[in-house]
This record gives sequence, C-alpha cells and structure tokens, in this order.
Amino acid sequence: MKFDTLQQGISFYENYVRVSGFDTRLYSKKKRKSDGKISLKYYVCNKEGFRETPRLQSNCKKKRPLTRMGSNARITLKLINDQDNYVIFSFHEGHTHSLTTPNSAHHTKQSRNLTLAHKKYIMDNSHVNIGATKSYRLMKEHVGGYQNMAASVTDFKNFQRDIRKHIRGKDVQMLIENFKRKQEMCSSFFFKYEVDDKQPLIRDF
Repeated sequence: MKFDTLQQGISFYENYVRVSGFDTRLYSKKKRKSDGKISLKYYVCNKEGFRETPRLQSNCKKKRPLTRMGSNARITLKLINDQDNYVIFSFHEGHTHSLTTPNSAHHTKQSRNLTLAHKKYIMDNSHVNIGATKSYRLMKEHVGGYQNMAASVTDFKNFQRDIRKHIRGKDVQMLIENFKRKQEMCSSFFFKYEVDDKQPLIRDF
C-alpha cells in the first residue's frame, strides 16, 4: 500500500490495530542524512520481545505483571526515495497472545482519547472537590457504561495530576484574580487578603 504522507500510513495502522484488538508502541525510526526526513518508521505490538527479569528487591511488595510475550506483529513504513510518499515495506500479522474481545476493546490505547468534554468535566468537578476517580464513575453513568467512556480512570487521574502541576505556585494569584472578577460583576462584593514575604496566602476574607 502507498500513502501520500507518513501520518496517513500511521493512521491506517492505528485503525487496523483498533479493529484487530491489540496495542502498539513505536519501536524505532531512521532518518535520511541528506535532509533529516524520516526514511523508515517501525511500529510493533506492545507485547513484542521479552522484558529482562529484574533482580528482586527486599522492599518490593508488588510484582510487576508480564507485558512482553514475544509477539512478532509489526509494520514498517518506508519513504520512497524519489518521492515524498511512503509504502508498507514490511508487515507481520501473527501474535503470540490472545487479542482483545469487542466487549473490552475500549480498554486499548488506540480506543482511548481524552476529549475536551472529558477535560472540562474533570475541571468543573475539581472546583467542587470531586476527584478524578469519582468524576470517572459519575461520567460513566451519564454516558451509559464504561464501553462508552473512550478513556480510562488512569487517563482522568493523569490529567488532574497535570493540571495540579501546572497551577502549582499560581493558585494564590488565581484565587485573587477570581475575587477581582467577582468585584467587577458586583460592586458590593468585598474581599481582603494577606500574604507573607514568600507570597503564600495567610488569610482571606
């Protein structure tokens, strides 16, 4: 098969993976020395190869599950030298593990996508102290089940973690700006606050 761009080839394989019921990971890529353009790109099944057995540690209480099973499924996309098009240079279909069933296909990486609606829902709930896990369960009821979520509870937790990391050190300023906006909307709204030399908020009224 031939594709006009590399992204078209990647999208084709991602759709194939989603329908087939397995996950992938980027294995490696090679670039052309003349212009730095990607000449070869490899995608493999996420269960490709075997993970080296780590040495047991005395303080390790949780065993890490096996995720590599020697799967050979992969695809290689190659740049045509005299053109800007890509072709499927190699393709291996076989797996050494069972594939995901249609009922659980929503758990695969290719089927999960945290949309703007998800992100807004998480942020709105966080304003009333509803955490990521509870937000996930509430939204599951709204959309009719986990199979319609198109995201996992880990996706929800990771997004909330990233938001907290982003606003860390800025939360006091955000609170003051919020008070100022309320004051612009209502002239009778009054607020007063105190901060110390390091800027943390001591008290507000």
